[in-house]
Order: sequence, then C-alpha cells, then structure tokens
Amino acid sequence: MTVLGLPQINIEFFGKAVSAVARSERGIVALILKDDTTKAKSQEITSIDELVATDWTADNLKYIKQALKGVPAKIIIEVIAADSTDFTEGLKRLSSKKFNYLAIPSITGAQTEDVVTWIKEKRKNKKTFKAILPNTKADSEGVINFTAKGIKVGEDIFETAEYTPRIAGIIAGLPFTRSSTYYVLDEIDEIIEPVDPDAAIDNGELILITDGENIKIGRGLNSLVTTTTTKTEDFKSIRVMEVMDMIQDDIRITFNDHYTGKVNNIYDNQVLFITSINSYFKGLATFPNEILDPNYTNKADINVTAQRLAWEAIGTDTSTWDDQVVKKTSFKKNVFLASNIKIVDTMEDLDFNIFI
Repeated sequence: MTVLGLPQINIEFFGKAVSAVARSERGIVALILKDDTTKAKSQEITSIDELVATDWTADNLKYIKQALKGVPAKIIIEVIAADSTDFTEGLKRLSSKKFNYLAIPSITGAQTEDVVTWIKEKRKNKKTFKAILPNTKADSEGVINFTAKGIKVGEDIFETAEYTPRIAGIIAGLPFTRSSTYYVLDEIDEIIEPVDPDAAIDNGELILITDGENIKIGRGLNSLVTTTTTKTEDFKSIRVMEVMDMIQDDIRITFNDHYTGKVNNIYDNQVLFITSINSYFKGLATFPNEILDPNYTNKADINVTAQRLAWEAIGTDTSTWDDQVVKKTSFKKNVFLASNIKIVDTMEDLDFNIFI
C-alpha cells in the first residue's frame, strides 16, 4: 500500500502549526461539582450567556463564573450527588473526553490522592490531562499544587480548593506567548502571604504573592520537584508542559487519523511521516509562533536505539547493522521515533549587573 493523501497530512500539520497560539488561548476546563439542583449529569458551557443560574447552588454558580472569567474555550461540568464521598463517578465520565485542566472546588484532604493517581495513570496512557489541586505534593508535571490561603474577594473568603476553578480558567485561557508567572488577579483584595515564597516555589507550589500593589501568581509551575535525565527542570513549567502536551496530541492524532491501519510500515513511509513532523516543528519555530526556538535544530527521526533493541529482543543479531541499516529495517507494526526540540519559555528572571 502506498501513502495516499500525504499532501493532506502536510496541510493538516501546517494548519496545526499556524493555529497553535490561537488554540493555546482556548484550553478546556473540566469541573466536578457536587450539586443536586441540576438534572443534567454532564454539561458544557462556552460563555456566561449559556449559564442558567437556577441550575446551580450559589457556590457552584460562583465556581463556574470563576472559571469562565479566564475565557477558556469551554467548561465541561460533571455533576455528582451532593452527598458523594469521592469523585470517581465524575472522573470516569471525564476519561473519554478532551480537556486541559481539571478543578474540583469541594475536594478535601486525602481525596486529592485518588485524583493524583488518576491523572498519573491517564498521562501514562497518553492522555494529556492536568489538574489544579489544593495543597497536594504530587511531584508530577500533571498536577499543579495550588497552596494560596486566605483569599478574600469582596465579602467572600475562599478556601484553597474553592479557588482552583479560577486558576484553571486563567491557565487554560493564556496563549503560548505568555506564562502565568506574575499574572495579576485584580479581583482579590487580600491573601495570607507565604512566609517564604522562594521555599514554597522550590517545593513545587503555585502561590499567590503581593508586590504592594497587585496580588498575582508567583511563578507558573507545577508540582514536579524530582528531576531526572528525562524529566528536566523544563518539565516544572506549566507553559512548557502545555506546549509539550499540544505537540504530543497533534502528532498522535494525525498519526492515528492518517496512518494507523492505512499505511504499510516500511522505511519510505516512515520518512514521509517524519518529514511532515519536521515541517510542523518548523512552523512552530516560525514567527509569530516561536513556540520552538528558531535557532535550534528541532528535528524528528527514527529512534535507532529503540528499533535495534526491538530486533535484539526477538533474537536477531544486529551487531553488523550500521544505523542506516537499522533505520531501513522497520520492525513489525511499530514505528519508533524520537525528536530533539527546544521549547521556548517566557522571560521571567533577570540578572543585570551595573558597573560604575
């Protein structure tokens, strides 16, 4: 079988690259709310005009409006019984849906552990879900540990969990051209400031700070603390992880739509797919996107090591094969690819020496 429609794949990847910044401004928020008022177990709301106040308790109405304030693409709301003791039912319904950031304003204590486990399992299975959880040391790029306290908005004082919909809405609504670091929350009148903001940030906490005039997010990072050779410091950045998740989704979805079960697994076809990916990377590195560093290589290729190991695992001696032979010798139904890209983060730290 030859590769048909490859120009369509190139066009699709080009379109994804061109629209990357626009799509990043329209992330999806998922909320799990305890409410017996509404009859619908699942709802989707794209604007405040669609919000029916009588469908919700006063608190839940407030949470939904918080999330909408960040202008996400939409909000997916999973409703569970007001007397539920866990959020399993809502999580199950979300498993088959597409969203970026989950918030559960009524979650307490140990209940966060189940959500952390769920997020980690889904991300392991290539679902790019993330969650904003209160006071949760998850040590994961998929969990944002929001720890702000004493949040006063007008006459209302919010517990940490109760303000996670607002944070989810903010992050989902931000474009790749900026991070959530120093994002001003002008509706907040007071907070209890962390005793040691630097220590809190180093501990993987998303905190709120005040500069004397504005209350704002301290630094846009997730709960990841433990880094490795494969999970570097870059994985701590909310913005970098959002870019990484977008790229993973774009490539996986395009592969599934146009290649899976439709194209023979031979070297020439793999090269055509890799060429499309590299064109996509080039688009992400081109102004005005510059999501990838235009001064970096940003290339995908066949993962020679992984492909060689696959052949060795079934008893094939590859000791006489050079890298090019390995590349040309495709393995069964598997496509082993690897890429080396540089995701651009925003300017956040300044080291400026003045000598006189």
